[in-house]
Amino acid sequence: MKTYQSFDEIEYDLDKLKLERQIAWEELKGIKHEFQEDMKPLNWVSTGLKFAGQYGVFVILKKFFRT
Repeated sequence: MKTYQSFDEIEYDLDKLKLERQIAWEELKGIKHEFQEDMKPLNWVSTGLKFAGQYGVFVILKKFFRT
């Protein structure tokens, strides 16, 4: 436990904690926005097409090297 020598030290720590809380809150809002963007149907389709494209290239290369 920290022992304070003056009210200035207490006020300094309280201001510091307030700023840290505000930073954390802004980070949470950013994460929420990113999550909302990731959950949009267009992003799911885009991700699916990327996966299908990579899988398709893999299958084509596999068939090419087998023959």
